[in-house]
Order: sequence, then C-alpha cells, then structure tokens
Amino acid sequence: MAKGKGTSKGKTGGRSASKGKAKAGTQKDAKCTPARPRTGHRIRVLVAKPGLDGHDRGAKVVARGLRDAGMEVIYTGLRQTPEQIVATAVQEDVDVIGLSCLSGAHNALFPRVMQLLKEAGADDVLVTAGGIVPEDDLPGLRKLGIAAVFGPGTPLTKIVEFIQKNVKR
Repeated sequence: MAKGKGTSKGKTGGRSASKGKAKAGTQKDAKCTPARPRTGHRIRVLVAKPGLDGHDRGAKVVARGLRDAGMEVIYTGLRQTPEQIVATAVQEDVDVIGLSCLSGAHNALFPRVMQLLKEAGADDVLVTAGGIVPEDDLPGLRKLGIAAVFGPGTPLTKIVEFIQKNVKR
C-alpha cells in the first residue's frame, strides 16, 4: 500500500486502500499525521451507528475523511446495539469510537456504550459523537466521558485534528 494512504475495514473484514488523488483543498491536503508518535501505529477508529437510526450518510463521510487522513477505519453499519459496538471495539483494539446518532436516542444509547466500555476495561478508548444533539444535552454527555460532540457541518479537518490531539493510548 502506498505511504500516506489509509485503509478502511467493513463488517466483512476486507480492507481496501483509498483510491485516487484528491483535488487541492480536500481532506487529503489537511495536515494529518496518521502514525501516533508514542506507538508508531495508525490510529484505529470505529465508526458506529447505535440504535434504530437509519441515516448513515454523515457517518460514511466522516469515515472516509478519517481514512483519507491515514487512519484505519472500521464501520459497523446501521442499527448496532451498544453491546455489539463495544464488542467490536474490544475485538478490533480501537483507539477511538465515533458514535453517530440522528434519532434523538443519544441519552439512552451513549451512556450504555460508556458503561460497557468501562466494564470491558476499555475506558481508555477516546469516544466522540456526532449527529443531532441539543445543546442542553452536551454537558451530560461530556460528564459521561464523551470527549467531543461534532454537529452537522463540522469540517473534517477539525475532527481529524481533535482525534490526533486527544487519542489516549
């Protein structure tokens, strides 16, 4: 695989290299360092869609942006339970979980994910969220340990930079 290219890994386990060259000003031009200085391996990110939310366009855009920034991305697909998400995170030894929820069920689903991560001894995984989350819910999510919540329209470079700066292990 060419240096600087990311990989993505779907539910089937197959890996694919990012294809093509980006135009000037796109995500690939962002100042991104895929390898973490402490360990030298690529940041592994699980992008997950908990609950019954059937809208995944934003999650797929973020997954591709992270992959293009040199991270290894695992996308769970739609309608995952918190138990499935945590099991995948532990099995894949991810550094980051990005939860995407547009259905309004974040106050029920995200706390369960955080609880299960703690029970699994994986509470060192950086957890971020995205989707439609009312401002009033943000303090409660941060108190749970959700490091950041990215709403619609957040530039991919901001998400990439946040992950690079805050990845815990």
